[in-house]
Amino acid sequence: MDAHRTGDPPIVDPGLFGPGSVTWQAHGDPMMWIAGVRALYLQALHPRAVRGVMQNSDFRKDAWGRLMRTANFVGTTTYGTTEAAEKAGARVRKIHSMLTAADPDTGERYRVDEPELLLWVHCAEIDSYLQVLRRSGFPLTETAADRYIGEHRAGARLVGLGPTEVPGDQAELAAYFEKMRPELAAGTEARDVDDFLRRPPTHPLLIPAREALWRRVANLAYASLPPYAHELYGRPAPAPAVVTRRLRLTGILLRSVPARLRWQLPPKHILRAMSRLGPGSRPAPYKVSR
Repeated sequence: MDAHRTGDPPIVDPGLFGPGSVTWQAHGDPMMWIAGVRALYLQALHPRAVRGVMQNSDFRKDAWGRLMRTANFVGTTTYGTTEAAEKAGARVRKIHSMLTAADPDTGERYRVDEPELLLWVHCAEIDSYLQVLRRSGFPLTETAADRYIGEHRAGARLVGLGPTEVPGDQAELAAYFEKMRPELAAGTEARDVDDFLRRPPTHPLLIPAREALWRRVANLAYASLPPYAHELYGRPAPAPAVVTRRLRLTGILLRSVPARLRWQLPPKHILRAMSRLGPGSRPAPYKVSR
């Protein structure tokens, strides 16, 4: 029967996470951009994972495109409909299923969608989002942080991981990184990523802007990495307390820009979600503790 004829309200799809989730509130924060750059730095420390990226894409020429595609995937899976999220996941799985990489030392060729590699990329992203948000002042309690990690078992399924394969809380995530430490290294590919993020190719007229703005973003993202990552890259970073203070100041600055203005930037995932679900679905930090 037609819902309008029976007087029943239309069925509205809240998407994969929905407005009641921690993810819904957290992913609307502008510090997610710095967290995304941190994730690139961390992901590059897994030699097999970063090799898969560098051998299957022109990262040096299309790093911005890669960053924007990742941001669009996160936006779609967070704020889009369930159908849109499932389609985005299917596209990623299809692309990954066709790609392989080769180990230059052993000659081994392997698939880039190996569960071990997918898990590293997933955990590096979730850890980066969580660490940068919390240290910059986004109000996430211990309970909310655990909820956030657990919620992303649903997102992990979209890229081909089983929910039980993925850490479900802070303790499990910390144990995972501790287990992975011996496998990490800053090889040639990781240093290429580092060089690019510090000095991305820029039109000569934009070099001053790169030095004034982008360098600050990249430096802050790098500084927010765990100490073992700094040791592997061989570049020092300020003391953790100094980095946290800088993250908080940056958070205050970025959050002073009205959310409605920030959300006007394409592809406007949040505004479309609010149009679909109503103004009460607006992401806001204070809703995390509800």
